Amino acid sequence: MESKAIADHIISWLSNYCNESGLSGFIVGISGGVDSALTSTLCAATGKKTILLNMPIRQTSVEYTRACEHIEDLKRKYSNVESLEIELTSAFEMLEKIYPEMVVIDHLAMANTRARLRMTTLYAVGQANRCLVAGTGNKVEDFGVGFFTKYGDGGVDLSPIADLNKSQVKELAAWFGVVDSIVSAKPTDGLWEDGRSDEDQLGATYPELEWAMEYKGEMTDLTDRQKEVLAIYTRLHQINKHKMEPIPVCLVPDEMK
Repeated sequence: MESKAIADHIISWLSNYCNESGLSGFIVGISGGVDSALTSTLCAATGKKTILLNMPIRQTSVEYTRACEHIEDLKRKYSNVESLEIELTSAFEMLEKIYPEMVVIDHLAMANTRARLRMTTLYAVGQANRCLVAGTGNKVEDFGVGFFTKYGDGGVDLSPIADLNKSQVKELAAWFGVVDSIVSAKPTDGLWEDGRSDEDQLGATYPELEWAMEYKGEMTDLTDRQKEVLAIYTRLHQINKHKMEPIPVCLVPDEMK
């Protein structure tokens, strides 16, 4: 992979998009994961105003520490970077108090509520600072298995790394000098208090899913594990297709209007 060429290309794309929008820079939600670390680094490298927003909600200490470590590292490297921490646990707990019990006991619904609460916060702070919300999704998450929250971390203004798979994201992050604790960390979406990893939720590793996303061969040529991974990928792609396609619009015939 030509890391410098890819980095330069994305940085130029970000700069041009920001210039055309007439806005001041970018805001990125920092999770302690490699995707948000790389995205924020690319935004910072444009030289434009870059806000790193840390939004803990009952975060595990490991995730929180990694996020803080990256924020401080990037602020040391780039003078155009600033940070803000908004503790959202109390806001989340208020929602728990007013939501119906059927929602509160639905762990996935509440995990997605965390992501949507963070999206609302990113847009509020971003608008106040005339900044674009930069998405942190990679290719296999955004276009393969749909591993993101609709109108949560999927609610963004632009997606700088969505054409890079997870392996490429890690390689580019390492090339940029992102702190090793983040590059080497097991991927997690930060939406669960038990700190469960992406692999725990998906049932396959990112390299396996990247392989499945590109595989065009015959089933007879596969090992049992490859068949299992392909089935996982196919199922997730199908059930999450609604996240990856435009919102369906019911078109009413002209003669009826």
